Amino acid sequence: MFLKSKLDFKITLMTTSPISIDPTHLARAKSLVDASLEAATTELASLVRIPGIAWEAFEPKNLELSADTIAQLFRETGVFETVEVRRASIDGKPGSPAVVARRAARNGKPQILLYAHHDVQPPGDESAWLSSPFEPEIKDGRMYGRGAADDKAGIVSHLAAIRTLKEICGPDFEVGISVFIEGEEEAGSPTFRPFLEQNQDILRADCIVVADSGNWSETIPALTATLRGLVSQVIEIKTLDHALHSGMYGGAVPDAMTATIRLLATLHDSEGNVAVEGLHHGKAADLPYSDADLRRDSGLLDGVSQIGDGTILDRIWNKPSITVIGIDGQSVALSSNTMLPAVNSKISMRIAPGQKPEEALAALRAHLEKHVPFGAKLTYGETEMGKPFAVDDTGWASELARISLKAAWDETAVDIGVGGSIPFIADLIEVFPGAQILVTGVEDPDSRAHSPNESVHLESLRKTMLAESLMLLGGNAFSI
Repeated sequence: MFLKSKLDFKITLMTTSPISIDPTHLARAKSLVDASLEAATTELASLVRIPGIAWEAFEPKNLELSADTIAQLFRETGVFETVEVRRASIDGKPGSPAVVARRAARNGKPQILLYAHHDVQPPGDESAWLSSPFEPEIKDGRMYGRGAADDKAGIVSHLAAIRTLKEICGPDFEVGISVFIEGEEEAGSPTFRPFLEQNQDILRADCIVVADSGNWSETIPALTATLRGLVSQVIEIKTLDHALHSGMYGGAVPDAMTATIRLLATLHDSEGNVAVEGLHHGKAADLPYSDADLRRDSGLLDGVSQIGDGTILDRIWNKPSITVIGIDGQSVALSSNTMLPAVNSKISMRIAPGQKPEEALAALRAHLEKHVPFGAKLTYGETEMGKPFAVDDTGWASELARISLKAAWDETAVDIGVGGSIPFIADLIEVFPGAQILVTGVEDPDSRAHSPNESVHLESLRKTMLAESLMLLGGNAFSI
């Protein structure tokens, strides 16, 4: 369920709440953040220039440089007892470098873990970029570059908040701060769970701030209340034991590509709704999001219709979706009059909050097995699963976040859903069951994370820096 904030918080809450923001601290924090924005922008640009990509096809030394650079930035704040670059392994294979830091809470103050990730998506088709992906460019109030929004802006926000806290409260502040800057989020976080388990001493916290999401708009802040889960499945369809001349045998025997296309077409009904039975559906609240908004934000071409039933936010937040994200067949450039004996494809399915990934995978496989055409042979390959997420917004951390966002943005935060997945949040909940989770971020609908011309709105960055500064200041004044 997505609702606008239940209360329109003032800068200080009602006297019955122990959470408040000192008006003097608010004024001072605004002044400090405003004065530091240019330096923060320069810092962000320097991080964007490091093409740290955690996929095996890319140079791993860039990830090492990225982690070492970020670790040094956190050391230079002068507030941490420990700052290290660490890794975990899975099946004997080491993961990408992550930055961790810790300063323990004192006198009953909360321990707050600040999460972001320093790895980025590959640039993709560089000809589609209006500027070089790894040479940041500022235009019309936005910084363009791969990772500028997702998620190096999150790192810069964390650094700015820590520096502001230290400047206002002095080096002896009492709120505890832990830091986890992951290095493989865009590669599926393969060693995330063992990393958490092996580093509980440094990462354990009362509140975890995941700075890897976005806001409702450039002017309205948000907390992410739900995330869809992920199920992906690679399949192979095989019809022949060897390739055939299409002219000699076409029309009598089915080729694997035809069988694959017919099978994949059954995943949706005629209106574009997911046709797999047994998947959960939810209902989103009535936030203002028009057909024109969707067409603008998604780049939907004129004349191309939407798919599916229900409101737009229902469809992109609280209902399942299926996308075929890859097919291994012959390229047009190399095609010949040949019937392919086997074709692999990858199905990516997003699942609604409340659905177990294992149940959704079983439903998908049951559908495929029921609809495979011509008696073709279906086999399963690699599978990936991530749990959906729904936040409990009743705790002190959520209250502190809302009051901080209101003060920084001068707008009441709304609760949003995100159609994408952050599967590792389920691991955070399981390893640290007592921690309150806040999913925040700097992105907005025009940030285009994962796409060419990714960018961050610098005014939104400033407000995010201020809001997080106020959260740490509020934590320093609050005992749990």
